[in-house]
Amino acid sequence: MAGVKRKETSDADTVSKSKKSKTETHGKPSKASKSSMEDGKLPSKDKVKGEKKENKKPKADGKENGVKEEKSHKTNGKIDKPAKESKSKKDKSSKKDKRSEDKKKEKKSKRKPEVEEDELVESDTTEDDNGGFGFSAKLSDDDEEFDDDDEMDVDEEGGVPLGQPVKDVKKSAPEDGKKKEQYGTPTQKKMDLMEAERKKEAGIVSSKEAHAKQKALAKERKASKPNADEVARAKKLWERLRRKSHVESEERKKLVNELYDIITGRIKDFVFKHDSVRVIQCALKYANSEQRKIIATELQGEWRGLAENKYAKFLLAKIMVEGGPEICAMIITEFYGHVKKLINHPEGGWILDDIYRAVATPAQKARMLREWYSPEFAVFGDVDEAPKSLAEILEAMPEKRNVIMKHLHGLINQLVQKKSTGFTMLHDAMLQYFLNTKPGTEEATEFLEMMKGEEEVDLMKNLAFTDSGSRVVCLAVAYGSAKDRRAIPKAYKDTMELLAFDKFGYRVLLTALEVIDDTKLTGKAIFPELVTKGPTPDVQQETIITLATHLHGRIPLLQAFSGTTFLVRTASPQDLPFLESIYAIRNDTSKKDPEIRRQELAKQISQPLLDTIAAHATELAKNTLGCYFITEVLIASDPASSSAKAVDAVAALAAGDPAGKGHIATSVGGGKMFKTLALGGRFDPKTKAVVPVESPLGFADKLWPHVKEYLVQWATGPSSLVVTNMLDAGDFEKREEMVKALRGVKGTLEGVAEGGEGMAKGVVKVLERIG
Repeated sequence: MAGVKRKETSDADTVSKSKKSKTETHGKPSKASKSSMEDGKLPSKDKVKGEKKENKKPKADGKENGVKEEKSHKTNGKIDKPAKESKSKKDKSSKKDKRSEDKKKEKKSKRKPEVEEDELVESDTTEDDNGGFGFSAKLSDDDEEFDDDDEMDVDEEGGVPLGQPVKDVKKSAPEDGKKKEQYGTPTQKKMDLMEAERKKEAGIVSSKEAHAKQKALAKERKASKPNADEVARAKKLWERLRRKSHVESEERKKLVNELYDIITGRIKDFVFKHDSVRVIQCALKYANSEQRKIIATELQGEWRGLAENKYAKFLLAKIMVEGGPEICAMIITEFYGHVKKLINHPEGGWILDDIYRAVATPAQKARMLREWYSPEFAVFGDVDEAPKSLAEILEAMPEKRNVIMKHLHGLINQLVQKKSTGFTMLHDAMLQYFLNTKPGTEEATEFLEMMKGEEEVDLMKNLAFTDSGSRVVCLAVAYGSAKDRRAIPKAYKDTMELLAFDKFGYRVLLTALEVIDDTKLTGKAIFPELVTKGPTPDVQQETIITLATHLHGRIPLLQAFSGTTFLVRTASPQDLPFLESIYAIRNDTSKKDPEIRRQELAKQISQPLLDTIAAHATELAKNTLGCYFITEVLIASDPASSSAKAVDAVAALAAGDPAGKGHIATSVGGGKMFKTLALGGRFDPKTKAVVPVESPLGFADKLWPHVKEYLVQWATGPSSLVVTNMLDAGDFEKREEMVKALRGVKGTLEGVAEGGEGMAKGVVKVLERIG
């Protein structure tokens, strides 16, 4: 019934109640306020805030909302308490949803119309909802919530004093979508001031202020350091000098002199700092010999410390390169007695090894290396400055052999365990140790085990690319057991091509090919990366061409075709004695005949090489090394391989006028290639006879169609010996036809021979053959 009564309430009643509420609001406090004041208590802040939030509704809809709410909440000006109490929590949540929708409408409206005094409506909240307090008007968004420090006067009993103008709480609403910054400005400013005061009292500063303080402190610390002004001036000069393209030579000289005026006498203070040491490096870069001596003299006694310094080591490296022999000798002597400590230092080890490898003389190297043998050499040195190998020292002091070898092995193992295996000095020490062990002894076995351990693959790879290191690996392969020989090549997986191109690394491949009896294993380990491995045949052939025309890269390929004779002709004077010693060791440690081993290896790679020659004969023939490669492969290739296409491609190079520019007959390599191939075999200087190939090539017959058109030019030109060798070839089927053609131009040939024109010596030999 209560619900029905609320619906029947008329609009007129609602308006009259609104006016009555207005009068009560202006004239006297509401019942709830009055009852509260009578009790002598102020309404709680939380309740007031809650009332204000609930009263925030669009003013434009005030009348209609008021009417609806009056219908739903009141009947004849009285609150229907039983109905209120019977409402469920669901009804309360619907009220909140209505309020949120009203707030959204308020935000969307561009401008809210001002509410006239006579349009004020009674609050849609009951006294129960607000803790006994009801409000007769909707507060605007500009109204600030009451706080302890509100500016509004409050009487002693609490609440708003009687007679307070209500218009103070009515303000125009802001425009939609705009938040006015002046909302609560006085209170916000006050809060900001209070917060700043609190931070100041607590010693809290902003990040900007903290950074400024840090910068100021850093400047103060720099300024308080010794030579701070000099360092600052020197750095300014360095900033100008380092821009090489922006400074004229005359100006640079003045700046360098000015820089030396600053740093002279203070160099020690500059070199141990990360920024000022660059100034000294710049001064060294543009210094003359006298100025370099100034730097070296001032730093005398400090070079070992510089080598161990993270930044100063670069200055040391620079002065060793540019200082000259006198300065270098002065610096290196400071390292004597400290080699063991420096080689284990994370910074000093590398700079010491660079000096040892690139700058030190043989005598200085031997002096530093002797410190590896025993502490005695580090403490007392050696009066005799002549280079001494470990073998000479052990021969002179046989009673100390065990001590020296144990100390040397310990230092080697220490660096190996630390993974510091790239030092040239370490490789030299390992070579000296291995050369003074006897094969099969415990020393030699333990050393080989340390080398070929799976976790020491980096050691094997680093060894192969230095002179001493590659010798150590070759000796290990030569002296090792069958098991050792199988393990060592596996350490170089994916590195074979690098080894082939390296001036020391190729020795390792050469030794493996010449010593290991299991040619099938060797071929699978080495040749795929050099010859057959590649995504396409073109890529494979490009790799072969690169190897064939490289001074060292061609040796591992051609060794399988030419054997020892090739090595004697191509090896450098430094490499030949060592490789010959490897062959001598092979005689004692290998069982297979060298010639059989060579043939088995040649069989594995003959066809890929022949295919490359057939496809790229012109490119290979442009290079003397390429011509030699063609000759060796065609003569010594496996008989079972198909060489016809390669022979045709090479013979076709002779087409055209041999006197023309760029013709192969005019090149030294091309002439030698044709002479050897036309002869059908190699000429043996010992027997002075031609050693024919196992499977005749028939090259002279392939060459004749290209030569006969320009026979006189060939017979009288730089490659006249090609004609002579064709006549001497035992398998030349068209020899009679060639002799007949030469006899037809005999008069021309005799005229050239008598007049000394062209290659008269070759022409004479041709005339001898045709009679």
